[in-house]
Amino acid sequence: MIRAATASDFPALLEMRETFYREGGYPFVLDMARRAMEQLAGDPRLGRLLVIESAGQIEGYLAITFGFTLEFGGRDAFVDELYVTSAARSRGLGTRALAVAEQVCREAGITALHLEVEYSNDRARALYARTGYVEHTRHLMTKRLTE
Repeated sequence: MIRAATASDFPALLEMRETFYREGGYPFVLDMARRAMEQLAGDPRLGRLLVIESAGQIEGYLAITFGFTLEFGGRDAFVDELYVTSAARSRGLGTRALAVAEQVCREAGITALHLEVEYSNDRARALYARTGYVEHTRHLMTKRLTE
């Protein structure tokens, strides 16, 4: 089951986010992570924060953020984070989460759904390719505007 996150889910989701960031070698700042989750979960104009459950256990989460694109002719979205616990991988949860992401986006009038993946993450790249995502010849570049 995939459902909207509630405040009672935040402690478990923050633990998962910290694990996800540690696995990827990204810095994790607890207060910033909590604030961003609260903001996303609390404002549907920004996107959706979803919980991935199996047998009553939280097995992962999905964060979708909304934007706008001239290239694709309107509102677009980004799978900002998709995480499934290591114990729950290879059970189709990621595939189901992506299908829900697409449904949520269609219902919100989104014209394109983007995601990013580490070049070295062959498993995730295979999942995304299997579900219809294509690589571009462009590189995603980022400039942080806040500390």
